Amino acid sequence: MTADTLRETADALIAATNAFDADAALTLFTTDAVIDDPSTGHRFDGHPGIHDYIERYFIGYHTVTRFLSIESISETRARVRVDFTGDFGHEIGLLDISVNADGLITRIDADLE
Repeated sequence: MTADTLRETADALIAATNAFDADAALTLFTTDAVIDDPSTGHRFDGHPGIHDYIERYFIGYHTVTRFLSIESISETRARVRVDFTGDFGHEIGLLDISVNADGLITRIDADLE
């Protein structure tokens, strides 16, 4: 796994959510992946939970995400800083993205700055 692979995964996730395409986003995750997002007060488990997360917080709020930076934490984990705009206004977010050997997302720990 390389920093380029982690960046490509982050870019693909941003592209899918900006296209409001939950199904395309799901192809980037393992079936048992988790998104833990304290800003929503919820944890989202597996494809059903992740689909719900994207529907609610990206499609529902017309969220557009812009990549700001990436910091490699390990070979399989990176912290991505993003700019969110949508019906809620504007926020800067942090996405700690973990991937498996196949480059699929196993976990995202999301937070707002």
